[in-house]
Amino acid sequence: MRPPTLIAIGCLAATLFCAACNSVSEGVAVIPVRPRDVVDFSSLYNQNCSACHGENGHDGAALDLANPLYQAIVDDASLKKWITNGVPGTEMPAFGESAGGFLTEQQVDALVAGIRANWPKSSAAGEPPPPYVANLHGDQKSGEQVYRDACISCHEKSGEKISDPSYLALMSDQSLRTITIAGRLDLGQPDWAHDRPDHALTNEDVTNVVAYLASLRSATPGQPYPNATK
Repeated sequence: MRPPTLIAIGCLAATLFCAACNSVSEGVAVIPVRPRDVVDFSSLYNQNCSACHGENGHDGAALDLANPLYQAIVDDASLKKWITNGVPGTEMPAFGESAGGFLTEQQVDALVAGIRANWPKSSAAGEPPPPYVANLHGDQKSGEQVYRDACISCHEKSGEKISDPSYLALMSDQSLRTITIAGRLDLGQPDWAHDRPDHALTNEDVTNVVAYLASLRSATPGQPYPNATK
């Protein structure tokens, strides 16, 4: 019969050995992935996009990516461009490493592919929407008339007054054009086909109203207006 002390020592050694094995096994299973190696769409979107564009692509402060009409007019190259380089003159920053961000090209591609897979484009038949990128020169005077006919009835309210110079200083021409065409369905703003009760906005209408709104931008956003009292 073995002495109690030796039995105790043997049991302790066996326990430590098993614990060490479990520790090694668990360590292998939970080795963290380097941030630059993450290519899972949900992880990338939640960490980098959802704060502005909404948890499910809508109801955020920025453009609703889940809008089917937006998905129909924007192409993959544009999505990759905006994610990589940001949108100059807006709050959209550059995320790509090539532009000073921290996402690799592979991660940007994973975001583009995930946006396409999760939020399909509109397949509705009918008159095609105006092109995503402007192909005409806008006329400010004509755009002011379009704004009065199709937009001001909703946007004259103080909380939705998009003609505010400081607000426009945060919106690029492309952002204004995109929202005019695709609307903000998550906020109840109609698209190009429903902005006017009698007929849809034309490509020329959209281009002109963007030119008009762009002309109202403030060169010093956030500063007192010229007629402000001291």
